[in-house]
Amino acid sequence: MIAAMAPTPARQRPTYAEAAKTLLRDTLLDAAGDLMRERGWAEVTMADVAAAAGVSRQTLYHEFGSRSDFAQAYVLREADRFVSSVEAALRSHAADPRGALVAAFEVFLAAAEGHPLMRAIVSGDDGDELLALVTSRGGPVLGLATDRLAAVLEGIWTEVDPTPIRLVADCMVRLAISHATLPAGPPQPSAAAVAEVLGPYLDQVVRGTAG
Repeated sequence: MIAAMAPTPARQRPTYAEAAKTLLRDTLLDAAGDLMRERGWAEVTMADVAAAAGVSRQTLYHEFGSRSDFAQAYVLREADRFVSSVEAALRSHAADPRGALVAAFEVFLAAAEGHPLMRAIVSGDDGDELLALVTSRGGPVLGLATDRLAAVLEGIWTEVDPTPIRLVADCMVRLAISHATLPAGPPQPSAAAVAEVLGPYLDQVVRGTAG
């Protein structure tokens, strides 16, 4: 007699309150991004963001606390999205570590090229607050991006020691930020240059373990 199979646990869904909170935060952060396509970050007020999102300024402050907290939330979310954008590029080149680096950097730099966050940083003084969140005060951003990227790389090359993989992830994140905020040229040659330097080490780590 065949034993009855245990029912598959239902996927836990967010509560209405959780879903509403996520929608509110995304709407506010999206509004900030839209405004930064038109003007510098220094010229975007919290009142502007609230109005663009269709909520009161009190609601915005209640959700994020301060302008600085709001800016950090925006930078963290965009960093997470940038990492997501390179994941498919990395996975599609699992058999070619150096090719994976080229593809990942090219996708990232192309996405960053017209992004309002990078435009605000590169444009001049009005992006200093955002630049500090990415660089000198960028611990949370660097940590999030490095953790996410390391997890992706470990998922692709499962037999590799996580210590050098973490080192690769950290170098990739820091080089990506440097090239995005101070572009030296179009995405493709910049990506190829990074892979030329970092690629041999990743080749050695991946193929050395595989061999």
